[in-house]
Amino acid sequence: MLLTIVLFVSALVVINLLLLKFSVNKTNKPSKVNKKPIVLNPDISVTTGSEEKLAPTGS
Repeated sequence: MLLTIVLFVSALVVINLLLLKFSVNKTNKPSKVNKKPIVLNPDISVTTGSEEKLAPTGS
């Protein structure tokens, strides 16, 4: 009984490994990568609104 269960589980593990080996999706990676940086909005400048003094926290 125990031998039957061990053989059955071993067969399932072997089948699972074979399915994993042969079902891998192979994707093509692009060989050339565009290294030029992309600037989306170059004219945006950050301005501060009202400059408020913050109270000291004392921590």
